Amino acid sequence: MTKKPISLTKIVLATSVGNALEWFDIAIYAFFAVYIAKNFFPTANETASMLLTFGSFGASYLVRPLGGMMLGAYADKRGRKRSLMVSVGLMMIGTAIIALIPTYATIGLAAPAGVFIARLIQGFSAGGEFGASTAMLIEHAPHRRGFIASWQFATQGLSTLMASVFGFALAKLMAPTDLAAWGWRIPFFFGLLIGPVGLYLRRFLEDAPSFTEAAHTATPVRDVFTKQKLMLLATIGALTVSTAVNYLLQYVPTFTIRELHMPASTGFAASIVNGVILTVVTPFAGYLSDRIGRRKQMATVAVLFIVTAYPAFSYVVSHVSATGLFLLVGWLSLLKSIYFGALPALMSEIFPVATRATGMSIGYNIGVTVFGGFTPAIIIWLLSATGNKSAPSFYLICTAIISLGALMAVSRVQTRPKAAQLAT
Repeated sequence: MTKKPISLTKIVLATSVGNALEWFDIAIYAFFAVYIAKNFFPTANETASMLLTFGSFGASYLVRPLGGMMLGAYADKRGRKRSLMVSVGLMMIGTAIIALIPTYATIGLAAPAGVFIARLIQGFSAGGEFGASTAMLIEHAPHRRGFIASWQFATQGLSTLMASVFGFALAKLMAPTDLAAWGWRIPFFFGLLIGPVGLYLRRFLEDAPSFTEAAHTATPVRDVFTKQKLMLLATIGALTVSTAVNYLLQYVPTFTIRELHMPASTGFAASIVNGVILTVVTPFAGYLSDRIGRRKQMATVAVLFIVTAYPAFSYVVSHVSATGLFLLVGWLSLLKSIYFGALPALMSEIFPVATRATGMSIGYNIGVTVFGGFTPAIIIWLLSATGNKSAPSFYLICTAIISLGALMAVSRVQTRPKAAQLAT
């Protein structure tokens, strides 16, 4: 009996749910950083405590390239489905540790060590998630790559939205002492529910014929680093501003409390705006990129980041209000969505099928590690070093310039003779 093929809708849902879990965990860790710092990284200096918290957050990204290499190569050699099953299982383990581990007051140094280990597990898992899931999506819908692949990032917006709703509701409904003591754990327990759903849905996935029938290589990691270096660098550069603004937006609740001296609920409410925009606009941006071209669309947005970032932040810090904060977050989220929607398809088109998951995983995770994972810590340092509350815009402008240069180089990579690449 011939097996009935799985629908494209189910493929999108199954591949995106793991990405949703990854970004939900990232968002709630960033959103509740103030409380995690007090429970696991207590020091007499508040800035030092926050740096330790976000340093642990960023350090987990150091293992993401390793996860990208190992799980990406596994996806290219043994199949996208197998790799996706492993990554979501590991993510559940890391989430469970953070949800359950006692605080520093109870078990001492074992508490921050446990959080650090949990973040390393999550980082390794997330390292292989993006490449395998994006490859699975675009290989099942090669003529709608922009639109289909954009759902990979739209789920990040949905995850941010869910995390923001949790933060806003808990900040409004719970006493501050209860939220600081144990309420921050609630969203981590919710995150544990996403994992089993992902495992169940991914059981029914099948690799696309374009992958199963293609020629494969026994050494995808070596091929990427020796034969496809320019592709890898172009991928990292194109990703730079997207990942920087993403983690800057994750820092908004902390920025709201520490720099603008506004209630925590206001920061979470602004993050809800971010989540809604990313969820709704990103698929339309992916569809648009199929029509007008990805590089043109992304380059336009990079220029807008460069031109508007500093004025936008300056206005908010000089006219502190909820409305101003919402406008800032809304503008950054809109630009990010338009850039974001075209990005996964662009990355998938840079690499041939034999090294697609590996190349995207390595490029994505190096970019996220260097320009994303340490963004909150860099922002805290910039704010402290400059004394300028608009300092986050400096980092955003620098990353936008890098991405603009990378997009100009992508055309050279994509027009290289096919003989210089593996078969696509």
